[in-house]
Amino acid sequence: MFKKAYRTAASLTKPGLIAMFTASTLASCAGTAPVPSAKLPITGQYVAMGSSYAAGPMLGSPKPGTPSRCGRDNNNYATLLAARMGLDLIDVSCSGATTAHILGPWKELPAQLDALTPDTRLVTVTIGGNDVNYVRNVYVASCNPAGHKCPPLLLPTEADWQNLEAHLTAIGREVHARSPKATLVFVEYVTLVPDGKVCAAVPLSDTKAATMREQGKRLAAVTAQAAKETGALLIDTSALSAHHTPCDADPWSMGAPNTGPGAPWHPSAAGMRSIADALVRKLQG
Repeated sequence: MFKKAYRTAASLTKPGLIAMFTASTLASCAGTAPVPSAKLPITGQYVAMGSSYAAGPMLGSPKPGTPSRCGRDNNNYATLLAARMGLDLIDVSCSGATTAHILGPWKELPAQLDALTPDTRLVTVTIGGNDVNYVRNVYVASCNPAGHKCPPLLLPTEADWQNLEAHLTAIGREVHARSPKATLVFVEYVTLVPDGKVCAAVPLSDTKAATMREQGKRLAAVTAQAAKETGALLIDTSALSAHHTPCDADPWSMGAPNTGPGAPWHPSAAGMRSIADALVRKLQG
């Protein structure tokens, strides 16, 4: 189910399409830095975009009538948020998605941005991990070499991080252009590797734990910067979940395969509920 989630960003990104969005949106909004705030009241249409960290695969209640490969679940944070705030949800999140699949089509799926309308009032975005092979690398880092041939880590280059930030910023600019009435919220990925000692659910060596810890923090920093550049709100999930890793008493994510129910290295049902809670506080507070 998750093979497609771990392809490299290079195999999925269409450079011409990304360049077009990045150049046009950044040029049209150069020099603007709106102060992030919710455009109240938030009612009506809500569009949720992103990867598996938004879709919520294997949370126990798959959404009927949606592409099975996307893994959208009724327990993902967008569905929980829509129910609590009485919003009309359009969930286009999909497991394996990269920023390219928000900006442009992915096989039979249209660009996630195409779900937006001028009447959209709320947009949430959780994307970027697959662009830099984040979850794929955590899987590899936890591979047990005993009896297995573990593949190498595919660590992002500095150019990869710069491209990700440009793509995230292009997404933010395009949301504002297509849905000027909407409040845009970037939602970070949950923290998977604790700052301290790891545990059986996070079976990484000290060296690999440090590598994956830093990759997760860089992903959060790039997301936060894109939110700042586009005047979007931010849910700093990385910080909020820092003491809710698979090694903690109240985990917001699953750990390595066979260490618990749900999708390995993905948000748990508790994590999704907590993200929805944070969104309600941000949007109503």
